Amino acid sequence: MPASRRRVVRDVTASIAATAGSAGAGWAAWNFLNGQARAARAVIPHRTDNAPNGDGIYRPDGTGPIRVTPRVSADIHMMVFGDSTAAGLGAESADETPGVALTRMVVRETGRSVRLSTKAIVGATSRGLSGQVDAMLIAGKPPDVAVILIGANDITAVNAPSPAAKRVGSAVRRLVEVGAKVIVGTCPDLGVVTAIPQPLRSVLRQWGFRLAAAQTHEVRAAGGRPVPLADLLSPVFLASPDRMFSSDNYHPSAAGYQLAAETLLPEVLASLGEWGTGPLPDPPEVSEFAENNRLVVRVRRRLGIPVRLRRRRADATVGSDRSTGRSMA
Repeated sequence: MPASRRRVVRDVTASIAATAGSAGAGWAAWNFLNGQARAARAVIPHRTDNAPNGDGIYRPDGTGPIRVTPRVSADIHMMVFGDSTAAGLGAESADETPGVALTRMVVRETGRSVRLSTKAIVGATSRGLSGQVDAMLIAGKPPDVAVILIGANDITAVNAPSPAAKRVGSAVRRLVEVGAKVIVGTCPDLGVVTAIPQPLRSVLRQWGFRLAAAQTHEVRAAGGRPVPLADLLSPVFLASPDRMFSSDNYHPSAAGYQLAAETLLPEVLASLGEWGTGPLPDPPEVSEFAENNRLVVRVRRRLGIPVRLRRRRADATVGSDRSTGRSMA
């Protein structure tokens, strides 16, 4: 059995053992996991359609996308790399995709024209980032700012977190070396997809948190700016699933992508020198919401067993000022 799959079985075993407490919990967990995985495969869509394409130049007067030609240029060039969420799968129109939403925000905040180029590919994992960066380097000049959204498919494909994070770090390093400012939205929280059965949902959530933490380390080491999407978006997605998810109940809706773009905006503006004099929001190291919803924590509380939550910065917020904390000089 591959090491990555053994880790999943180990985590499920721990969850079941917390309630079963029997010597046969490991075998029961393995059988249970297989049944849960079959159910999850029926929930998680394997879509092959493309997201709406909103590439082009956007101007402060509200026009765009304008087709790029040798005679038409922009002040800022932004590229989006990653998977189906980076591409905007689930959006019904180009304006609803995270790339276009973020581009329009940058135009509005800076008063400058922005060119959007989307390199993200539906179904991509971290293994595909290198190819996306290769394609960018072959096609022309590097962007001023690059946004990467990746991770969910690494979890569903059972890719080990550490190597997956290192691949993201490698892509960031290559982009930084050619002069791009890089912002990475780390692995989202698959625990918000409530149609995935328990305890697999909690296992996927915890594995995603491990990947997000590893991505954060690798992105910073490579010179990029990580944004903890799982910590910052999970409460809203769980509170309003009908509004935040698209019709496939897996990819975000227009509202979900809008929120993600607002969450990424401060780091994008800061990377361009457009944030101003106010401090950037200080996101939580560990989401209090996520900690309180871990399966083992819930089980221990149900059994009356003391719970010790992982430490969280006392001054951390859950991202409420990420879209309002800008202080322009």
